[in-house]
Amino acid sequence: MSSENHAPASATTAELETRIRRKLLGQGFMHLIGAEMTVITPGRIEVELTLENQHLQQRGFAHGGLIATLADLVAGFAAVTLVPDNFGVVTSDLKISYLHPGVGRQLRAIGWVLKPGRRLHFCEAEVWCDDLMIAKASATMAVIEPV
Repeated sequence: MSSENHAPASATTAELETRIRRKLLGQGFMHLIGAEMTVITPGRIEVELTLENQHLQQRGFAHGGLIATLADLVAGFAAVTLVPDNFGVVTSDLKISYLHPGVGRQLRAIGWVLKPGRRLHFCEAEVWCDDLMIAKASATMAVIEPV
């Protein structure tokens, strides 16, 4: 694993948060669904979303696509925290298991990097509805180098 692909150790948490929040400006879909990033630390991201009618499927559960989106979002941005500012990441693989229906008021997604690499970051995510874990995901994020 090459250290050239990881954010400098000297970057403060405030600098990291500023960098990630700047990148979030281009993340239109996250804003469309109403998700808010609440925790930004090296290799770990948390997002919260208040469930509203537009987030539900026909039986009143949080839509599976919404849950997968949140898992992808936190896993991807967890990887972004570990690459230099001019690099990016894209999802190469996402596998999600739905454990319970999402019935409640608040979704919280937590993503972290299991193993960062020069070309691939291996990540995991959990999605919680109130106090119940409703989904678990694993993701592979491909590192995109500047051209």
